Amino acid sequence: MNTAPTMLMLLAATILLAVSASHGADSPGGAAMIFRDPGCPQIVFAAGEVRAALAGAGLAAAERPLDALPGDAAATRIILLTQDAPAAKARLAAAGGGAPAALQPQGFAIRRTSVAGGTEIAVIGGDPAGAMYGGLDLAETLRLEKGLAGAADKTQAPAIARRGIKFNIPLDARTPSYDDSGDAAQENIVNMWDFEFWRVFLDDMARARYNVLTLWNPHPFPSMVRVPEYPDLALDDVCVTTLKPSWKHGSIGEHMGVSQAVLENLRVVRKMTLNEKIEFWRRVMRHAKDRGIDVYFITWNVLTNSAAGKRGITNDQDNPATIAYMRASVREFILAYPDLAGIGVTAGENMKARQDEFAKEKWLWRTYGEGVLDARKAQPGRTVPFIHRIWQTSVGDVMKDFGSKYPDPFDLGFKYAHARLYSSPAPPFARPLCEEMKPHHLRCWWNLRNDDIFVFRWGDPEYVREFLRNLPPAEFTAGYYVGSDGYVWGREFASTEPDTPRQLEIRKHWYSFMLWGRLGYDLTLDRAFFMKTLAAKFPEAKPEQIYNAWAAASQIIPLVNRFHWRDWDYLWSVEGCMDQRQGFHTVRDFITCPTMQASGIMTIPQYVDRTMKEEATPGRTPMLVVYELYRNAREALRMVADIRRDTPDPDKELRLTLGDIEAMAHLGSYYSAKINGAVNLALFEKSGKAEQREAAVWSLESAVKHWQAYAAAAARQYRPQLLARTRELDWMKLLEDVKRDVEIARAAKGR
Repeated sequence: MNTAPTMLMLLAATILLAVSASHGADSPGGAAMIFRDPGCPQIVFAAGEVRAALAGAGLAAAERPLDALPGDAAATRIILLTQDAPAAKARLAAAGGGAPAALQPQGFAIRRTSVAGGTEIAVIGGDPAGAMYGGLDLAETLRLEKGLAGAADKTQAPAIARRGIKFNIPLDARTPSYDDSGDAAQENIVNMWDFEFWRVFLDDMARARYNVLTLWNPHPFPSMVRVPEYPDLALDDVCVTTLKPSWKHGSIGEHMGVSQAVLENLRVVRKMTLNEKIEFWRRVMRHAKDRGIDVYFITWNVLTNSAAGKRGITNDQDNPATIAYMRASVREFILAYPDLAGIGVTAGENMKARQDEFAKEKWLWRTYGEGVLDARKAQPGRTVPFIHRIWQTSVGDVMKDFGSKYPDPFDLGFKYAHARLYSSPAPPFARPLCEEMKPHHLRCWWNLRNDDIFVFRWGDPEYVREFLRNLPPAEFTAGYYVGSDGYVWGREFASTEPDTPRQLEIRKHWYSFMLWGRLGYDLTLDRAFFMKTLAAKFPEAKPEQIYNAWAAASQIIPLVNRFHWRDWDYLWSVEGCMDQRQGFHTVRDFITCPTMQASGIMTIPQYVDRTMKEEATPGRTPMLVVYELYRNAREALRMVADIRRDTPDPDKELRLTLGDIEAMAHLGSYYSAKINGAVNLALFEKSGKAEQREAAVWSLESAVKHWQAYAAAAARQYRPQLLARTRELDWMKLLEDVKRDVEIARAAKGR
């Protein structure tokens, strides 16, 4: 018998099996077998993450449906399931861990046991989202520990049940978001209609443990729904404007609606019928649901944008045509999107404080409230959770004319830190609201408004941990969502060395997005965990150096904001030392500006008054702020220099991260010198002592040098951009304003 062909066939089969196993093919000879429910998209997603992590650790894996248990023998058997699956009970009690009475929604348990021929790791979720989070947790352990050794028993439940992102969404030049006059919105309109953008964005949200996406647009309806009574108002295609953006109101997509000039200067960037748009957003919302993410749309009122002027529709509260149109639009919006989790409103921005039948809450009930009721009649059993923002209204009015009549889950929304997420980890503004909510048994979504940091990568785990721990207790907290009004977190558009396609902001700012999501889910994540995360992200560098440098630089902007307190977005841009109304903030503005309420920081006039009276200056004085900013900047710059010395050939991501840390550190040095100059200038103008003016001039000359270093570091990585809520962020141009502070000090006169 000729055995050569047989031997060749066996050899070929062996090679094919080896190649198949190395690529994680569905081979029973693989090193690991993953069993999961193929009908649960959350679990399927997590299984894919586990499989990829195993491959990264050099272990091939195959996937099998859950009903194939016990399946073929494998060195490692990983099972992902929910607690109601028949195989879950025994595994919950395995390894001596004991079976919890019931796992919480979004919670999970991991049980590791020895089985014949190897190891079994069971991931059991309290629900599909919990199973997904458990799988993601296991995958993360495999990556960080470079294998199975670190996979141990654990039981986890969410610290805060609902953790969200606030996303101002520029759907079209005709249906803009709150303020689309900045480059961030104009550059991202087309990306809002790219499913690949949303696939990556939503997958990364799930990895960071976010489970709510709030999309904010004053009037999304023409771009997203066809209303039978108003078919002519539906908008085909996706348009931008050919007008040049400007920071001045009345230009492009600014917060009081679309100008006629915009409507007369449109350019189509994507051809789509309205039906294709509806199918697109159904697909996005379905993908979100498959990642355990609830999608809400939240509006401002009364802003009808492209519908205004048609069919008698205006932005007037007492216009019956507008009320009828809005009610029908809300109805059809809910009916068109079965996976829409809920909606929300703002009783303000373009409403008058009337006391008649067209009062704010009465108008909102006749439009949104009755629109929801109409949809519920058409779809019996449909539930539409509602978020009613407390902005230019009151709890009493909301409950009298809206909340007490609303049939489904009803929560409030409030700007928890005003527009300054990066200020104090214990902002005081929500305390009165909690007292107002208590008699009504209401809970609130805390709007964590980041209108502070748009450009630079930020990362301080301890700040985020303390901030989230300080949120009001569960009886008052429905959840939180973190995001901006003056920026669109789509794809970055300002990098001087962009990726192709351009990087998603959620990936550029991966560390800060991760911190606000992961710590919201698990407040016990400690320094050691984040060090391992940084080690995995930047294997060529020492993680403790990166952690410490990043944290030191990231403490600068919150401290500046506490000292120089301007609470709303248009009043202050810390990255540019400017605002919308007056432009650059001079040394005199730093003398007169108040500090943040409950911050414990003394203002410059208070400090000068006590100093002139030779009184004690207890607490945090301006000079202590000067020192803390100087110390953090110095430490960050020193550690960045050490990392660069020890890592002569960093990859692009690390190099750009170090560039951002360096820029924030130079910004800290600038503000340290500027505040020192402001203190000495204020002292001179009270005392007339020439040496104090000299000290002010010297400090402000130092500030110029620090700004030059800051501008150089920033401009190496970013081109200038127009910020929607303030002005153009051009560090080189702003240098001329910085220099004028020196002249202000030189020209000052003492008593």
